[in-house]
Amino acid sequence: MIKMGAGGRMSEPNSPSPVQRVPHTKPPFTVGELKKAIPPHCFHRSVLRSFSYVVYDLSLVFLFYYITTYFSLLPSSLTVLAWPLYWTLQGCTLTGVWVIAHECGHHAFSDYQWLDNAVGFVLHSSLLVPYFSWKISHRRHHSNIGSLDRDEVFVPKPKSKLSCFSKYLNNPLGRVLTLAVTLTLGWPMYLAFNVSGRPYDRFACHYNPYGPIYSAGEHLQIYVSDAGIFTAGYVLYHLVLAKGMAWVVCVCGIPLLIVNAFLVLITYLQHTHLTLPHYDSSEWDWLRGALVTVDRDYGVLNKVFHNITDTHVAHHLFSKIPHYHAMEATRAIKPILGEYYKFDDTPFYKAIWRESRECLYVEPDEGGSEKGVFWYKNKF
Repeated sequence: MIKMGAGGRMSEPNSPSPVQRVPHTKPPFTVGELKKAIPPHCFHRSVLRSFSYVVYDLSLVFLFYYITTYFSLLPSSLTVLAWPLYWTLQGCTLTGVWVIAHECGHHAFSDYQWLDNAVGFVLHSSLLVPYFSWKISHRRHHSNIGSLDRDEVFVPKPKSKLSCFSKYLNNPLGRVLTLAVTLTLGWPMYLAFNVSGRPYDRFACHYNPYGPIYSAGEHLQIYVSDAGIFTAGYVLYHLVLAKGMAWVVCVCGIPLLIVNAFLVLITYLQHTHLTLPHYDSSEWDWLRGALVTVDRDYGVLNKVFHNITDTHVAHHLFSKIPHYHAMEATRAIKPILGEYYKFDDTPFYKAIWRESRECLYVEPDEGGSEKGVFWYKNKF
């Protein structure tokens, strides 16, 4: 069931979609009015409180690892169950660590940029993420969200630009295959080859300081990011020598795969929904673009993921609000956003299947008056 915050709007009479679409017209409120509605303390970043979440998450990470040292004492029948439980708990907790580093990239961790960058660099590098490289492209995503021409990630394609085999994957087996590849390889493929990212006129890669993603003044930051990845890889190499490949895969590798899967899943579901419009350059503006996102309910994982899942609308409007104030900020702006606020309480495992079936490409409505407003469709 799709819930639309303070309501929704029925699609236009000439629209083929039976769902309630969100408005695509210029909002009757401004960013300033939204900011005034948020209690001032929500913008306060506390070093101690932010670090408390780092300490809490890392304590769980080390606790879960410590428990694995006793797995050898278990009978084989229980070991088979214990490892998947460890992978799930560790993967979810490390996703929370990823989110804290993401917050550092938005300067929402503290009032000190150098501290945010230091914490974000260490945490993201430990998760094999090139911190500054990601931070720069992610900043451009926030600056251009909802734009078909300039957004940086999960940019939907018009039907004419889909690959020739896309229609053959539009079936249950094809969707299973597509989702399996996307959730396992999507994140490293995006970093290395810009898969699902904004198209550039030449090869784009998050590890290349001289690629089209970055300007001349950003080259040093990319080198530093690469050094962080190299250092993490060096540590993993020596762990393989000391503990063996199987140990590294079980203790580190599979939890990291789960982190990557959740990262892709969360990002995809935040920006992919049948009711969300996208805009070309003739229609796009920042506020309408920032509203092209949806809050979702992940149950208990909302807290584990520091509410990046159910406060994403507020995050795109005010990205420097720390996560521990995001729920309060969301509640404050919902009455003003009204039907522009999107919330979907569909369980994420059902939502990913539904969106992968219904949101295959974007096109303007046939016969519609707004040629620069694009909607998700799935008919071939």
